[in-house]
Amino acid sequence: MTSASTGRVAVAEAPAKAIITGEHFVVHGSTALAAAIDRHVRVEVREAPSRGISVRSDRVSASHPASLLPVKKVVGSLCSAYSIEPSHELNISSTIPRGSGLGSSASTMVAAAAAMAKLHAVRLGLPELVRFAMEGERLVHGNPSGIDANACAYGGLILFRVGDAPRRVDLESPRRLLTVYSGVQRSTRMMISKVSSSRERHPRLFARMVDSVSQMSAGAAESLVRGDMHALGKLLTLNQGLLASVGASNPLLDDLVETLLSFGCLGAKLTGAGGGGSVVAVTPEGKGKSIISQLSERGFEGFETVLPLRGVESWLE
Repeated sequence: MTSASTGRVAVAEAPAKAIITGEHFVVHGSTALAAAIDRHVRVEVREAPSRGISVRSDRVSASHPASLLPVKKVVGSLCSAYSIEPSHELNISSTIPRGSGLGSSASTMVAAAAAMAKLHAVRLGLPELVRFAMEGERLVHGNPSGIDANACAYGGLILFRVGDAPRRVDLESPRRLLTVYSGVQRSTRMMISKVSSSRERHPRLFARMVDSVSQMSAGAAESLVRGDMHALGKLLTLNQGLLASVGASNPLLDDLVETLLSFGCLGAKLTGAGGGGSVVAVTPEGKGKSIISQLSERGFEGFETVLPLRGVESWLE
């Protein structure tokens, strides 16, 4: 068993995530489909010479230390659960834009828990890893569904419903998914509240939407398994219409979706909380690079992920 007293550094990397179908509605009981995508958070952790948890991040200035409290919560909870002295230094680096709807906070919490477990030779299964990550996620988002932390931990593709274990969706061959950052940050907590108010105004209609979204997610998973990207694209665009109807979209995201469709994408929708953040799209085979180039000319950052992508990984250095 390797311990922190060796002075070694434990490292963990967790991917970003994109919700392919079902965001917002998943909070209210629908099934959602999510994928790990090709952006990552890296957390390095070592034992500190004195008691306390010190966290540094390339995304957080020294003048905003409170934003790192969720990470400290994750580390502190793990230390308490396994009788570990809370004397650690963490260094966080990320390639995920903050406020992009791509799971930056969840990826950070998952990687922090995984690095701590690796440093102290604590064997954590993925469900336990997610449980510790959610300690920090709740500080960030209030009452999140848990889909982000599960997607970042498990990797690949998962069908997720609150209260159930995530179900892996296995692909026989690779699929491609385009992600585009709108350049506008958003607040998940605020957007969840906005959509929930729509539910309060139209409870019966919203309940039907929840059922419909579950069917969309099942259909999207089946389309990916079959490699029917045209069918997947239609489901994404349909899901965008529902999200717009409950207030999750805005003119910027609507225009970005329309732009992607005009470039030849087979379908597109916002991903994550909405109100900004990012859009996911299905590109025709071989057209991804061309579409990314066209987006760049308009000031948008886009990248493709080859699905499936691995989940969190950890090691000692």
